[in-house]
Amino acid sequence: MKATRAIVVCTLAVAAVVMTVFCVQSVTTPIKFEETRAQREVAVIKNLVDLRTAEVEFNHQKGVFTANLDSLLLFLKTAPKKEVMKEGSLTDKQLEAGLTEAKAVKILDAAKKKALKNKKLTFENNDELYAYIWENDADVKKNGLSGFRRDTIELNMIQSLYKGQFDETTIDGIVLIPFSDGKRFEVEVNNDYKTSQGIRVPIFEARAPFSTYLGDLNEQELVNLIDREEKLEHYAGLKVGDIYAPNNNAGNWE
Repeated sequence: MKATRAIVVCTLAVAAVVMTVFCVQSVTTPIKFEETRAQREVAVIKNLVDLRTAEVEFNHQKGVFTANLDSLLLFLKTAPKKEVMKEGSLTDKQLEAGLTEAKAVKILDAAKKKALKNKKLTFENNDELYAYIWENDADVKKNGLSGFRRDTIELNMIQSLYKGQFDETTIDGIVLIPFSDGKRFEVEVNNDYKTSQGIRVPIFEARAPFSTYLGDLNEQELVNLIDREEKLEHYAGLKVGDIYAPNNNAGNWE
């Protein structure tokens, strides 16, 4: 009788421990899942933002977005980035008189061409050329453009866009979804989208489903997360842009 009672007591004790473990896990598992999700999404969002930067520049230069990530990477590694280096600015008085940036640049370009055609003059570099026209060209002086300079230069695309974050050997990483075992972002484009006014507006969308970067975590928590987002008619993951309508290439976390 005593032995039976001892067995019952032990069984109840074990059951109590098991129940306690289950209760603790039921609380800690969702917390750990959300903590890990938050940490991982920081990295996923960064890559999506970097990818968006590349797509926007691609569209700026070519007039379309691309769903071909290899073509996008080749563009980043080989295409030059043109930037205008600025020195000086127009005064309110000049602007009120009708002088614009475009007109000022046109006056400077004409002065530079005239100086370069003068066979009696030689210039070691653009600094010497500008110094000469600021001092001697009648139209430049008349319009108060001494000290005003605009030069279009070609820069390395990767360095220009990402300010030293990447180089040609590391830029490939922006198309990969972190924590996904090397999976690439899903990209769709619609370069022929037209607004209700008939205006063509290229659009694109880059996505990372929850299953790609959370797939190694608790399966039930992942199923619950996806189900919750789908019931709310939200995309079950992170994305930038929208393949159905222009949204200024915004991220769904923004």
